[in-house]
Amino acid sequence: MPVDLAPVRDGRALSQFIDLPYRLHVGQPMWTPPLRRDVAALLDRARNPFFEHAEAEYFLARRGDEVVGRIAAIHNRLHNEVHEDKVGFFGFFETADDAEVARALFDAAAGWLRSRGLDTLRGPASFSVNDEFGLLVKGFAKPATIMNPYNPQYYVPLVEDAGFKGVMDLVQFERACSVLPARLLRGAQAMAKRNGVTVRTLDMKRFKQEVEVIKELYNAAWEKNWGHLPMTAHEIDNLAAQLKPIVVPDLVLFAEHEGKTIGFAVALPDLNVALRANPSGRMFPGILKVLLAARKVDRCRIALLGLLPSWQGKALDVILYERIWSNAKKRGIRWGEGGWILESNHAMANGLVRMGFEPYMTYRVYDRPL
Repeated sequence: MPVDLAPVRDGRALSQFIDLPYRLHVGQPMWTPPLRRDVAALLDRARNPFFEHAEAEYFLARRGDEVVGRIAAIHNRLHNEVHEDKVGFFGFFETADDAEVARALFDAAAGWLRSRGLDTLRGPASFSVNDEFGLLVKGFAKPATIMNPYNPQYYVPLVEDAGFKGVMDLVQFERACSVLPARLLRGAQAMAKRNGVTVRTLDMKRFKQEVEVIKELYNAAWEKNWGHLPMTAHEIDNLAAQLKPIVVPDLVLFAEHEGKTIGFAVALPDLNVALRANPSGRMFPGILKVLLAARKVDRCRIALLGLLPSWQGKALDVILYERIWSNAKKRGIRWGEGGWILESNHAMANGLVRMGFEPYMTYRVYDRPL
């Protein structure tokens, strides 16, 4: 039976687009079912501030009446302006183990982006480097942490056989929340004291002002990274509002020097542990299962750790990691993830290894010429 491709044009098709991964991955213990409400908000062009500088088309693949695949073609104008390139993206890629379906989806996305004058198809990115990014290529035996994607292993040959080549790996590191190596910590503490650097935790009473501080630091700390895309003020506000209910103040740190913030770190409880208790992804009655499971979360992800360029390489990352580990242990958290880290960022990767982290999961970003 032939594969039919069509863009999403109504509410029924959008519901089918959202529903597909719940059908494809049912019974897969490593996949985390997001709340359908959250997925709908992410895809909503009127609500997601990403669409203030981008546009996207959503496609469904069908065999007869059955939906067998989906993909989003994404034209991120801000990315093209920042990087002065003509790269378009694909995301929200889901399919049965069917090469014909996969090729049809990629061709649909490629055609839509080519018509807009772009010359490269990159992904997966749902929607950008600031969202779920990359295809899981190593580490399938463990579940992904909060704000990270998970895909079946068969996606890798489907992507590569469709003509994509890897352009960058993103590596996740793991570690038990135990004491950092004493010699390394002593050196970092001496460095911080010599430079007059102090560390404080997030003040929830001043949450809005704290977000403003992060806005000032975020883009400056990562601007030289491969693929970095600055987040707009509206995007940061939107993300902060989403994360506020799960933020643990003791796990959000600010490094300061002479009253000025020079770096920050954000660790989040791994809410994916709780979401896996609700395989349907529906709010009712599933949210009750999520809330009960959330009480037992003993994992965290250090999602962000950035320092102003002039303060990088001074061992302040060790101070931030140590404080997060210490505070996390007090809350019953026993395991943490650092990352992702670009494969080309040898300094940060080596620093994590010195602190006792081990690489355990890898995502890959792929390109295909249009």
